Amino acid sequence: MSAQVLVIEDDAPLNQLLGEQIQKMGYRVHCARCWADADELLRRLEPDLILLDGRLPDALGIDLLPNLTSQYPVVLLTAYGNVRDAVTAIRTGASEYLMKPVNLEELEMVLGRVLETEKLKRENKYFKDALGNVQERMLIGGSSAIKKISKQIDVMAPNDMTVLIHGESGTGKELVAKEMHFKSGRAARCFVTLDCCTVQDNLFESELFGHEKGAFTGAHQKKVGLVETANGGTLFLDEIGEITPAAQAKLLRVIEARRFRRVGSNKDIEVDVRIVAATNRDLAQMAKEGSFRSDLYYRLNALSIELPPLRERREDIPELAGHFIRHHGFSRRIEKNMSKAAMRRMTDYDWPGNVRELKNVVERAIILSGDGTVIAPEHLGLPGPGSPGDMSKFELRFDHEPTLDDLEKQYLEVLLAKHSGYRRQVAEILGIGERSVYRMIERYKLE
Repeated sequence: MSAQVLVIEDDAPLNQLLGEQIQKMGYRVHCARCWADADELLRRLEPDLILLDGRLPDALGIDLLPNLTSQYPVVLLTAYGNVRDAVTAIRTGASEYLMKPVNLEELEMVLGRVLETEKLKRENKYFKDALGNVQERMLIGGSSAIKKISKQIDVMAPNDMTVLIHGESGTGKELVAKEMHFKSGRAARCFVTLDCCTVQDNLFESELFGHEKGAFTGAHQKKVGLVETANGGTLFLDEIGEITPAAQAKLLRVIEARRFRRVGSNKDIEVDVRIVAATNRDLAQMAKEGSFRSDLYYRLNALSIELPPLRERREDIPELAGHFIRHHGFSRRIEKNMSKAAMRRMTDYDWPGNVRELKNVVERAIILSGDGTVIAPEHLGLPGPGSPGDMSKFELRFDHEPTLDDLEKQYLEVLLAKHSGYRRQVAEILGIGERSVYRMIERYKLE
């Protein structure tokens, strides 16, 4: 929806001209020729900007400013050379002023600038409010493992050393990184995430460091990378074990020298960013084998946190399930409770997808339980003794002789459906890298 501008100008020809021109600029326009009419419009409208004449038949714009500027951005129209009114307007809170006769190009620039500034103010307020509302702990549970991790976060958060978070997919590595960010002195700045698995190898450096215009085919304009975006804040690199050797070398330089270069540039850019990385792979072993730089590994592993799988902290499952029930955004607010049998089924299950899988199962159960207030075992869709989903044994049946590609495609489809498209989980089950799963999905056109 385009911005809405209210023009308050008593000169009829100028009023009409301003209305027509502002409409051509793509804004919605309402016009009034006196304060009484404008006041009536403001009872019904919520303009994004007011263009106000300094002298109206029934009021002085300067006198109206204190009340208006507390609610709307205002641009004052004043007679040419009347500097006193212009200065008073700015001191009273007006965003800008324009001299008559109005230059239409200047009008367009001023309106665009004021509206963009207001947008940035709203976004800034939103992020500050969001930051102020981060009261609830992100890590849910009262187990000894969670208490230990919370203490580690409290100790590690205030300093700027790199942190490496180990854990299976779905254990909450990004939540740990976020909590560390919000408890640090960088909390008011950006928390930027890059999933290293999802970026193609040839685009990774551009995504991380940005590029200059013309750096490569398709680089039609300069791009700011995520390292630069996170300046002053935290950069979270998920699945760090997937990045290329070339990117590893450049990332090491960022950590050691706090400098980097955009792709296609010969200029260093200084940056103040804290690196928090995460992996579900054994980076120490990879470093020994030479597939991951040992110097980068030691830099990343300055501080480390190990996240246990959910099956090793089953006592947290009831609290996690309750949290996801309370915070599920379904439209009809029906208070739901987990039956004892359903909770037993959940605590007996091994959760290969960890907390992410539990969240998905609970949200699906809420929907399948319909208008009822109790979630029963059958709503969970989890395997249990004698249930259709029991994987203690399986049988393959074919109505034809399939090729290996047929089997691979069908099995991949089954796993993606069963695990709600979580590629990391599918990769772990298949015993391959997540990039290989992406390539298989592309190959079989399963997106």
